[in-house]
Amino acid sequence: MGKKKKNYTFSLPIEQMEKLKNYLNEEEIPSLNFAVHEAIEAYITNHEKQKLKEEMKKAAEDPLFLEDIEEIMADFFHSDSEVDEED
Repeated sequence: MGKKKKNYTFSLPIEQMEKLKNYLNEEEIPSLNFAVHEAIEAYITNHEKQKLKEEMKKAAEDPLFLEDIEEIMADFFHSDSEVDEED
């Protein structure tokens, strides 16, 4: 079963719509909905990557987080060493 969908109305610059219609006429895209969906999906993916990057940057400056990482690395040191020896 496909994902549920809902219709929305957007206002886009005429130039962008003309380009999309040209892509559609040249069969570079299957539909206008496809192009809009792909653009929104790319935007969301990029935005989420940026948010994660910012969170990781903050974590890299957090002394408690860094201390936890050091403890975890120490806890798994022997296990990691065993795997390295098998290679």
